[in-house]
Amino acid sequence: MKHFTLRQFAEACQAQYSGPDALLDQNIGGVVIDSRKVQEGDLFAAVPGERVDGHRFVPDVYARGALCALVERPPETPAGPYLLVKNTLLALKDAAEAYRKTLTIPVVAITGSVGKTSTKEMIASVLSQRFCVLKTPGNLNNEIGLPLTVFQIDSRHEAAVLELGMNHFGEMHRLSRIARPGWCVFTNIRDVHLEFLGSRDGVFRAKSELLDYAAPDARIFINGDDDKLIALKDRAVTFGLSPSCQVYADSIENLGLDGVRCRICTPAGNMDVRIPLPGSHVVYNAMAGACTGLSLGLSLDEIRAGIEALKPIAGRGNVIHASRYTLIDDCYNAGPDSMKGALDTLDCALTRKAAVLGDMGELGADSEALHASVGTHMAGLHIDLLVTIGSLSRAIHEAAKKAAPQTRCLHYDTKEDFLSDASRILKDGDSVLLKASHSQQFETLLEALRER
Repeated sequence: MKHFTLRQFAEACQAQYSGPDALLDQNIGGVVIDSRKVQEGDLFAAVPGERVDGHRFVPDVYARGALCALVERPPETPAGPYLLVKNTLLALKDAAEAYRKTLTIPVVAITGSVGKTSTKEMIASVLSQRFCVLKTPGNLNNEIGLPLTVFQIDSRHEAAVLELGMNHFGEMHRLSRIARPGWCVFTNIRDVHLEFLGSRDGVFRAKSELLDYAAPDARIFINGDDDKLIALKDRAVTFGLSPSCQVYADSIENLGLDGVRCRICTPAGNMDVRIPLPGSHVVYNAMAGACTGLSLGLSLDEIRAGIEALKPIAGRGNVIHASRYTLIDDCYNAGPDSMKGALDTLDCALTRKAAVLGDMGELGADSEALHASVGTHMAGLHIDLLVTIGSLSRAIHEAAKKAAPQTRCLHYDTKEDFLSDASRILKDGDSVLLKASHSQQFETLLEALRER
């Protein structure tokens, strides 16, 4: 953080302060909710959780150098100053909104159903060619993660790239109020969170809440190939594979799991780039990076360098060359469209290909049909082995058996059952995709296959 005092924080969230008055005008070093991460001058927010109540650790944080604690109930024996509020989570959001209003750097916000994190990484890589960039760490994109990310912006940073995620109406509205972006990027609208949002139209309405608190002159960039996002075309710059988009890509060449080569055509000129991650979807990420970079004054050479410098991240299509297999780690989460995209990425491999897929959550009443749609998608692919694990993914298995008779399809009830067979059904040199909803904890499969 920079130049944000304890007094400003208290006023922003209407907190009752208890402690020496002299500390009120001291700048806060940072804001954390994990007592183990407290550093000298930090404010510790005691958040009541389902399993652990942060108030338990308030006595410990002062010894670590905490400036103050944010609490919902006064400590029985205060060991240091504290701010008393009715709701610490709400207080964090209010204070983050106030802190954001003190910042003058460009803030880029990214939302969409699929590809938010990879697009965030791409845009941050591009902008880093000219600016010192703060980007959302990992997947801290919700109503807890976003405030904590905003508080990390300090005097070093010249731009911020924020990822915003949601699964209910109203959430993006509240996130927009905190982020107040000057640049808004929409990746796509897909069949995700339908249990809460009902339909793709509902997903579009919920994602569009990003614009509620965007700057009046905000630059908006949309996937022009998306049939829902195109409703924003009159106020946005479009990117896509169609030459009708203002920024488009052609001459796309698959380099297997080593990446994709393409030409990106922009109003400022064309550039040939090599994207170091596999799958056709990364071309959209690169175009989003080009749009944002051009808007912020970067040259085509700087944009190309940023695209080609992109590094993979764990759980998001990261390619791992293990001793026996090449593993595509896409374990972090899954929806029908992201799973189909991951299968398309696997299909780019130049070796024998195996897909290990698990259940997808939050799909509502159409869950079985949406799982089946992934199996049907196999029809146009050249994948040698499909393994499905879990009760819901059986629908993928049954649909794939009909749609892709060329593919060997196996179903297992549990991960343990699959692992007991893995050495028999997988072959040395295989490219293996691992993907399921986060709740399925496919990271355990990744580690087991990596160790083999």
